[in-house]
Amino acid sequence: MLQYLDISKVGPVQIRKKVDNATWKQNTHVQFTNKTSLFRWIPIYLVKVGILNMVFATVYYQVLANRSPSPIAIRDVNSGQEKTYLQLLTDILALRKTLVASLAPSALKALSLAQDIFIGLLAPGGYEYTVGFITILSLGAAVVPMATSLPVKEASYFLIKSRCAAVLTGSTEAQLGQSLVQFMNEQGMTLTCIEVTPHLQALPLPPASITISSDAIINPNGAGLVIFTSGTTGPPKAAVQRRGYISSAADSVAHHYGITSADTILHVLPVHHATGIGISFLPFILSGACVEFRSGSFDERWAWERWRKGGLTIFSGVPTIYMRMKRHYDQVISKLLPPVRDQYIAGAQRLRALICGSSAFPTPVEQFWARILGGKRILTRYGATEIGAVFAVDLDASATPEGSVGRVMPGVTVKLSEGNEGLVLVKGPHMFSGYLFDQKATAAAHDEDGFFLTGDIARREGSYFYILGRASIDIIKSGGYKISALDVEREILGLPYVSEVMVVGVEDEEFGQRVAAAISTRDVSERESEGKIESKDLTIAKFRNDLRSQLTSYKIPTLLRIIKGGLPKSSTGKVQKKILGPQYFPPNYRDDPNVQTWSRREMGDVACKL
Repeated sequence: MLQYLDISKVGPVQIRKKVDNATWKQNTHVQFTNKTSLFRWIPIYLVKVGILNMVFATVYYQVLANRSPSPIAIRDVNSGQEKTYLQLLTDILALRKTLVASLAPSALKALSLAQDIFIGLLAPGGYEYTVGFITILSLGAAVVPMATSLPVKEASYFLIKSRCAAVLTGSTEAQLGQSLVQFMNEQGMTLTCIEVTPHLQALPLPPASITISSDAIINPNGAGLVIFTSGTTGPPKAAVQRRGYISSAADSVAHHYGITSADTILHVLPVHHATGIGISFLPFILSGACVEFRSGSFDERWAWERWRKGGLTIFSGVPTIYMRMKRHYDQVISKLLPPVRDQYIAGAQRLRALICGSSAFPTPVEQFWARILGGKRILTRYGATEIGAVFAVDLDASATPEGSVGRVMPGVTVKLSEGNEGLVLVKGPHMFSGYLFDQKATAAAHDEDGFFLTGDIARREGSYFYILGRASIDIIKSGGYKISALDVEREILGLPYVSEVMVVGVEDEEFGQRVAAAISTRDVSERESEGKIESKDLTIAKFRNDLRSQLTSYKIPTLLRIIKGGLPKSSTGKVQKKILGPQYFPPNYRDDPNVQTWSRREMGDVACKL
């Protein structure tokens, strides 16, 4: 018996409801219809595409919506491409056909039995990435996105760890893909490598020639996406996100920020990490919006110019990006003639939402953006690869206290280990299903009640939460006090001569830990023009004195190191404290002339909690 679902007049959310409410039986066939006429099923393009893959179904819906011309799905700044949803669907079907023909019989059999199959994706954010990502999902396989900067040996670790049946590459990664095939062969393993670009079609298919048909239901609890964690405490772990998570988590984000088909986001984040996928990519595709990709190293000058040009509604970044854009404004844009300067400000104010992850901004940065945006706030949020979005600031941020990352997202349960402050433990609908092939690590990541142990410390005030930092590196225990490194960093960034800062704890026999700060100073020419202090003249005595009005004595750093240039960062823009802390402040730091020390004799003003 055939069941027909007419989705020509409904949106993505309604599609999900129709699919979820359908009465499923073994061997039931489902076809999407356009108005009252069924499309002809052309097996050469599509066979057994599970409609419970809502990312794929939404792309198809955008084609059926009868908008003319077909709306733009992807703008790829690097390649100069602009592709509609119809062209995207066409290219997905073409690549899917090749991928099916290239997979080993064992992989095809596993797919037919709804078993987990993993396929790597090696492409920068852009059109090739989008086609590859959704093509893999359309097979019922799980996507394993990887950084394009990986050397062959490291990339092979990800492929071997996830037991990838194949890897799709972008055009600029084709050689890396072939090197991986050769390396894997030398290890006695086989790998199918397919470049995306040769399978992109010159013209889109006529919508009436495409039929989505399935005689199998894809289990929403099966693997849909694998994201490797940073691995700062060992080899990266592979966090598995369920198929159902991919769409439901994206829906939650889209609802929170009010994303619609009228939106265009400028996407400048890495696409092998959770934020670049779950915040800046999938919610927009599932909403029928436009994603404008610019891959590669972030360029704050280019970003300001793009904002000035207009045509964007949403921007998503990390704290480092917003601080770099602030610095460019201070150094360059602020010195332009008012009519020109105001064009950049107007471009920023045309954005209806600016999103930022990880933690709240330092006070000077938050105040700068509030001024530039005409009183609007950047919408901070908090989440993790394993748990999705946990806290977020509402679109109307006027009621959110300064420094807060917002309130708990709908459906999420949060508890703090010590009442209103402590380790953040999370349980919710968008949790990962586990670390791939690592039951021990999965069990260790949860408490006895099934809450995920984030490793972050937070404080709750009413319904609002404040992130204090990582328990392992951002909570400093000095003289009996618990000090948030993030709180200290926020105040240091308020000093006019500081550009970047990293605060860590350094072991000390008397105090347990010393508070240590590594800073980079603002551009020399900028400081000279403002009459500010030169970095060569900055002493720890002056540094501490400048902080006395902002910090209590026990929080003020007693170790100082000035770093030339900026602080090194990971591909996601984060300062890796676990690596840089011991490097800048080694056990023998007293013998390092680059480390300024507030001596034990001078530390009489440092309180000790008894």
